[in-house]
Amino acid sequence: MRAVSLIASATEIVCALGLKDSLVGRSHECDYPEAVKSLPACTEPTIDVSASSRDIDTQVRRSLKDALSIYRVNDELLAELKPDVILTQTQCEVCAVSLKDVEAALARRAGLKARVVSLCPNRLADVYDDIRRASQALERPVAGAELVGQMRARMEIISRAAGRALGNSPRPRVACIEWVEPLMAAGNWMPELVEMAGGTAVFGRAGVHSPAITPDDLFAADPDAIVVSPCGFDLPRALAEMPALANLPGWRGLRAVRGGRVFLVDGNQYFNRPGPRLVDSLEILAEILHPSLRRPGLQGPAWRALPISA
Repeated sequence: MRAVSLIASATEIVCALGLKDSLVGRSHECDYPEAVKSLPACTEPTIDVSASSRDIDTQVRRSLKDALSIYRVNDELLAELKPDVILTQTQCEVCAVSLKDVEAALARRAGLKARVVSLCPNRLADVYDDIRRASQALERPVAGAELVGQMRARMEIISRAAGRALGNSPRPRVACIEWVEPLMAAGNWMPELVEMAGGTAVFGRAGVHSPAITPDDLFAADPDAIVVSPCGFDLPRALAEMPALANLPGWRGLRAVRGGRVFLVDGNQYFNRPGPRLVDSLEILAEILHPSLRRPGLQGPAWRALPISA
């Protein structure tokens, strides 16, 4: 079985199923586990992804208005790799290569016959379904069921620990920011993770795409904690984007800012990837909301608290 994964979360799923050696190609965004970086990248962005949040948003909107794809699929390389299965997604045309992009590439290569498996994770239950779907396509359905069971078990343990840490205290109200400029809150599976971590998401609804919000929305909500995890950005890039928030009039008056409860997260590696490491994402949220649960490991490389003075 030869597989090409064109979405980072699917690459992680394949590897978690014990099928890393089945991968013959990846997307330009697939970077975990480390070993997959040696695989040929079958895609590339058509926009400048190193630009600021505002500039990336402008480029994306222009491309979508002109009906242009944000990603390019190398159909020549796909033909050389001769995959039996290609994993892609239909959840978001902006975040990763889409089914439409893959179908266009296959249409340019009439001799390339591969089964296309499209994942569509909108909430946690969909993530589990996608794992099962991928495992079935790769002829490892038992491994898929076991992986889902392991994820559920770990999440239950973390959620129970968060509940004990919360005790009789009110649930903290949490604003999860998925894009800084313009502002977007986190939807899809994030409200579920916040709930499991013992908090209440003030923006976004489970299973619904991330909503645009305004600074006034953020100020009116005045959350107890703010988690900033820009889609596709690691910690240094998230920190570089913070002036767009910190310079908003009224920012320093927010309850979360005054209390030192603003947190930066590596959204690229965790919250934005609907795969096995959503378990680690839940653990990050639990550590953020309940300091008594913190232990060495995730704090630092995966998340950090923003100083009150920032």
